Amino acid sequence: MILPITAYGDTVLRKECEELEEGADLSKLINDMFETMYDARGVGLAAPQVSKSLRLFVIDAAAFAEDDPESEEEKMEQEFLKTFQRTFINPIIEEETGPEWPFSEGCLSIPGIREEVFRKRDIIISYFDEKWQLKEEKLTGLAARVVQHEYDHIEGVLFTDYLSPLKRRLLKSRLTDISKGQVDVSYKMRFPKKKR
Repeated sequence: MILPITAYGDTVLRKECEELEEGADLSKLINDMFETMYDARGVGLAAPQVSKSLRLFVIDAAAFAEDDPESEEEKMEQEFLKTFQRTFINPIIEEETGPEWPFSEGCLSIPGIREEVFRKRDIIISYFDEKWQLKEEKLTGLAARVVQHEYDHIEGVLFTDYLSPLKRRLLKSRLTDISKGQVDVSYKMRFPKKKR
């Protein structure tokens, strides 16, 4: 089932999410989240983005594997991204290392806005998968970035929080418009300040 994506301005996007009880049956929610993410043509979706304050997010980064690789390293990264489809339950980023690098990020909850965000290149993350198997993974590059972006969501952080105060001021009216539903979007959304 395709769920409405919660727009910027909703308090659920600013809460630190609750841990899930180990063994809980999340199969329907996980399936719905993947379906919602694919419908909106996203590469990641966190539970608060569908109004659930839970430490859960899903990722399918295959869309990033469509560019033409310029180096052998990029080719290897793209091969990995083609199959980088994961469910992260109660994740913990154990380590963030490497140089910070910029990338133009967007968010399904903040449609129409993309901005350059600096993040560390490498992470180690532990999490439960959809079968409640405990995993630990070392990720780099775009895979690490997508995970960091979605992890921020379950911590109540948005990519716009990384922008300079000036940049945030310049975006303020556009962000207000998004919260009121005054934005052209091709997927189902729930706007916190939309007049009925």
